[in-house]
Amino acid sequence: MQNRPDDFDEARLWDAAREFGVSPAGVSYAPVGFGDHHWQIVDEDHRPWFATVSDLDHKEYCGQGAAAALDGLRRAMETARTLRERDGLRFVVAPLPTKDGGALVALDARYALTLFPHVPGRSGRFGQRLAAAERDQVLELLAKLHGRTPPGSTPATTLEPAGLDGIHEALGDLGGPWSGGPFAEPARELLTEHATTLRARCAEFDALTEEVRGRGAPLVVTHGEPHPGNLILDEDGYRLVDWDTVGLALPERDLSLLSADPAELARYTELTGRAPDPAALALYRLRWSLLDIAEFVAWFRGEHDRSEDTVTAWAGFTEALDLLTRPV
Repeated sequence: MQNRPDDFDEARLWDAAREFGVSPAGVSYAPVGFGDHHWQIVDEDHRPWFATVSDLDHKEYCGQGAAAALDGLRRAMETARTLRERDGLRFVVAPLPTKDGGALVALDARYALTLFPHVPGRSGRFGQRLAAAERDQVLELLAKLHGRTPPGSTPATTLEPAGLDGIHEALGDLGGPWSGGPFAEPARELLTEHATTLRARCAEFDALTEEVRGRGAPLVVTHGEPHPGNLILDEDGYRLVDWDTVGLALPERDLSLLSADPAELARYTELTGRAPDPAALALYRLRWSLLDIAEFVAWFRGEHDRSEDTVTAWAGFTEALDLLTRPV
């Protein structure tokens, strides 16, 4: 995020880092990513660390409400650690454990801290299209991940994205006005323009969900968002970051972010013997768009101000609605 979190005292990070056994010599805000807030920490031995502060009030995919989100985030981080330490998946960038073996530190009722080793390398960007050889390298990582026995801490996922009810509520409230902030009325007007398409795609999603669920395919441990923005390339290959979305799901949850064309996923089939299901690929790609729209609708219907982050969110909202007009 470009903006620091609301009502957050950065001084908390100095004490909280010590619970991970890290003694900070310097702390600086890192305006990167979208969703969580990040800081760079340099310890007294000049080693760099990457700190992530999660706003539990806005982490619905980990759990509804701050307490449930904290538990879900803890389970996700424990899962990442198990995958790396028990299963030897070195491409998993897992959090540093606290001195008492925990996966995170609750800073207060709203915010939680996770601390990661700094990973040098070249970062990708969201929306970047990988070359065939690069895509195959990522598919090889996913084949290894999906083949592991899911840790007991692995969160469950649902096919229906969190906040889908919020989309239906917003579609029923287009008579307006919306008054949460500067983007409220523009959001209502834009949603009104796309209402017919959005309702049709929600119906399409329901049909795909029924079809895919009826097949009863086995679930695996998935990363959830293995797009280039969560990839770092170093001398040993790709590493995957941001494991807060890890969860039990169909393999297509991950595969759909690399391609909608099963032919481009052939390397995965070679390694696993499982051909991706086109219907499941379509479902998860549509799910991604609906999840984004649900998040942005909740944001703009609620209290908000104009900031770099809300401007970025508006661009994401318009793009997500535009994507609905394209074939899945």
